[in-house]
Amino acid sequence: MWQRHHDDLTALAARGRARALVPRQGRDFASNDYLALSASPRLRDAIGAALARGVPAGSGGSRLLRGNDPEHEALEAEAATWAGSEAALFLSSGYSANVALLATLPQTGDLIVHDELIHASMHEGLRLTRATALAVPHNHADAFAEACAQWRAAGHTGRIWLAFETLYSMDGDCAPLADLVAIAERHDAVMLIDEAHATGVFGPGGRGLAEGLDGRPDTVVLRTCGKALGVEGALVFGPAVVRDFLVNRGRPFIFSTAPSPLVAAAVREALRICDDEPDRRARLAALAAEAERLMVPLGATATGTQILPVMLGDDRRTMRVAGAMQAAGFDIRGIRPPTVPPGTARLRISLTLNSTPGDLAALARVLEETLV
Repeated sequence: MWQRHHDDLTALAARGRARALVPRQGRDFASNDYLALSASPRLRDAIGAALARGVPAGSGGSRLLRGNDPEHEALEAEAATWAGSEAALFLSSGYSANVALLATLPQTGDLIVHDELIHASMHEGLRLTRATALAVPHNHADAFAEACAQWRAAGHTGRIWLAFETLYSMDGDCAPLADLVAIAERHDAVMLIDEAHATGVFGPGGRGLAEGLDGRPDTVVLRTCGKALGVEGALVFGPAVVRDFLVNRGRPFIFSTAPSPLVAAAVREALRICDDEPDRRARLAALAAEAERLMVPLGATATGTQILPVMLGDDRRTMRVAGAMQAAGFDIRGIRPPTVPPGTARLRISLTLNSTPGDLAALARVLEETLV
C-alpha cells in the first residue's frame, strides 16, 4: 500500500536528502531564537499573569466563531501602535500568514513580481493565487524594475505586487530595500514584505529593516513571532482594508483555529521587551561581528547579519560535517535542496544569545578541524 512512499524516501536517502527529527542538544547555533527570549522570565511571567486573570489556554475555535479572545484584539491594537501601522492581524504562523497574503490579496489581472529566493510559504501562496507570478533573480532590483516596466508596456492595467524578504534566512543577506521602495512608488505597486528574520534584531525597538514603511498605503509587512520574539504566530501589518479583506477572504485565517490567547499575551510582552531591552540587539550584533571575524577565513559568507552560511555544495558532505559538529556538541544543521537551490548545500550558522563568545571561539576551532 505504501510502496511509492517508501520508494520516494529511499530515493531521498540515496541523494543524501532524507530528513529526520532529532532532539535539540549541544550549543545553539541552529535556532531562530535570536534574542534568547523563548526562555525569558518575562515571557513566563506574562503567561502566568494571563492564567491568573483567567485567560484560557485554548481558543476553542476559529476567530470568526467563538475563538476571538480579548487577548487577540489587545495584541493587535498594541502591535499596530508599536509598528506605526493602521491595523494588525494575528495569525497562527508565518507560513499560514504568507499563504494568506499571496493567495488572497492579488487579484485576477494583477502581477506578482517576487524574488526567486522567497520563503516556501510565499511560494505556496503563489500556487493558489489568481494573479500572474514572475520570479526575478535574487536581490536584483533592476530585474524587479524591468519586469514591472515590461508588463505595463504590454498594456496590462492590473495592480503590481512586489514580494520579497528583508533578510533571507538561508543566505543571511538583505534586500535592496530602498531601491524596491522606489520601484514600488514608480510603478504604483504594493509591497508584500516578509520581515521574519529581521523582526526583533534590526531597527528601533526591533521593528525590523522595514521600520518606517508601516502606515504607507502601498505596504503590507509580515512579522513573525516565533523567531526573535521567542513565541509563535505571525502579525500582518497594513491598511485597515487589508486586515478586513483577510478576515473576510483569507482562507488560512478563516478556517484555522485561533492561536492560544496565552500566546497572544506572551507576544505582547515580547514586543515590550524589544523596546525595553535594546542591549539584547547590541549583544547579538557584537556576537555577529565576532562570528564573521572567526568564520569568514573558514569559508563562511560575510553577511553583516546574525546568519552566516558556509557553502559546501555537496549534499552528503554537508550532512557529514553537520553530523560531526553535532557530535562535538555544536548544534549546526545542514541545509540541502529543495530548501536551497541545487548545488548550494550549506551549513547554516545561526547566532543567538543562547550562545556566548566562548562558545563561538570553540565552534570556530572545531569547525576548522572538521572541514579539513
